[in-house]
Amino acid sequence: MKSSLGAKSILFFLLAVLFLALMTLFEASLANLSLRTERTLSLLLLVLPAVIGVVFGILGRVRKEPKPWLGILGTLLKALFALFHIFLLSFAG
Repeated sequence: MKSSLGAKSILFFLLAVLFLALMTLFEASLANLSLRTERTLSLLLLVLPAVIGVVFGILGRVRKEPKPWLGILGTLLKALFALFHIFLLSFAG
């Protein structure tokens, strides 16, 4: 069964939340890394899936899928998640 782009957007949101939980769980291990490495890791694990999820959500709306609320919800959640983490990374250090 082919999943919709809106559902993929929601899955990327859940993946980013899982990465956030894992990074929080292993925070003591990450403290030994340099600041630049921590920022890069956060960017790759938290912001990049958010941007991909936003793209999937927008594509789902453009293609007029049967459940438009999935695309809208995925786009909003991922955009807020990405903006929040970009804001945090800009002040971290």
